[in-house]
Amino acid sequence: MSARPALEVADVIRAHGEEFLQRYGATLSATQRQALRDLARCRTAALGGHVERCADCGHERIAYNSCRNRHCPKCQATARAVWLQREAAYLLPVDYYHVVFTLPPAVAELALANPRELYGLLFRAAADTVAAVAADPKHLGAQVGLLAVLHTWGQNLHHHPHLHCVATGGGLSCNRRGVVDQQPRWLSCRPGFFLPVRVLGRVFRGKFLAGLRQAFDRQRLRFGGRLAGLARPAAFAAWLRPLHQTDWVVYAKPPFGGPAQVLKYLARYTHRVALSNHRLVRLHDGRVTFRYKDYADDARDKLLTLDAVEFLRRFVQHVVPRGFVKIRHYGLLANRSRQAKLTVCRQLLQAVTLAALLTAGAADGDSNRLVAPAARPHCPACGAERFERRPLPRTGAGGPAAPVAGSDTS
Repeated sequence: MSARPALEVADVIRAHGEEFLQRYGATLSATQRQALRDLARCRTAALGGHVERCADCGHERIAYNSCRNRHCPKCQATARAVWLQREAAYLLPVDYYHVVFTLPPAVAELALANPRELYGLLFRAAADTVAAVAADPKHLGAQVGLLAVLHTWGQNLHHHPHLHCVATGGGLSCNRRGVVDQQPRWLSCRPGFFLPVRVLGRVFRGKFLAGLRQAFDRQRLRFGGRLAGLARPAAFAAWLRPLHQTDWVVYAKPPFGGPAQVLKYLARYTHRVALSNHRLVRLHDGRVTFRYKDYADDARDKLLTLDAVEFLRRFVQHVVPRGFVKIRHYGLLANRSRQAKLTVCRQLLQAVTLAALLTAGAADGDSNRLVAPAARPHCPACGAERFERRPLPRTGAGGPAAPVAGSDTS
């Protein structure tokens, strides 16, 4: 178990949240305000908790409740473990590919003003692109399985919306419209090659811009600040025109080593937040320093120092709208028909479910199981596992992590 970081995002919120809200509060959504409040209170007396007393040696430990906000750096481990255990049952013994779809900076700025509409469009355009190109018999002629995860940040916390996708290296034979054959065959991608990225990029660009145009025509976009001029149809059409001429970035990495490597990858990406507490270095004199990788400089590790209010502004812009689904399944993995299609895939591949392999590995005491079980809690003083618990009430607004000024406490 890693040591608790000396500095947390919550510390920055508690120290500078009021100043941040005075400057930017009018621009925040209710969900962003809620995230600030939750993170500031997480694992403090403000949320209540319990006293845990060892039944053997009497050692006592206070444990405060978690906020469980999906943007909290401290609250993702349990959700990730449960999700991974379920996801393991969906994996097939085939190659998997990592494909990344990225929005151009101009579109990213519009997405920041319209997150629910454009992040949803990003998912649809990317999934439809993979489905269309994979269904083309010139490339594969099959329906593949796709898992897509939304990230909205770069290493320096700037807004950088992109989708990390994990795709099966093959699928069930289908027609050009993507409808699986009545008696399908399993068709594999060429070894080491998923689909042509230049084709993916062009199709992705066309599908996203068509969806963007449709959203504008239906008056589903908001324009404010520097974007206000785009509300006029002629201005919006002129803004769209160069986007049709530029290359859109689609990046495909070499295949994973196997299902175990896929799960390890998913563990890193699926429940990640914009910045982990372990990357924070110091908070001093109103300035926050954190570590980041500079991919423009051979991925070197560097330090970046920001004014605390600017740090919070960058962090909060990655709070997605309430109820927005950040992890989605498509194709063979689509919820509606997943079980039936995966059953056919395994029959064609003459494979057993990965879940069965996990069970067998656990029975054999295999130390290389894909999803390790959570360790049983034990007393730090004597190692015993028997505890007595006494609840602690919430301290309310007077506690050490009272809601930041101006936040929505309803």
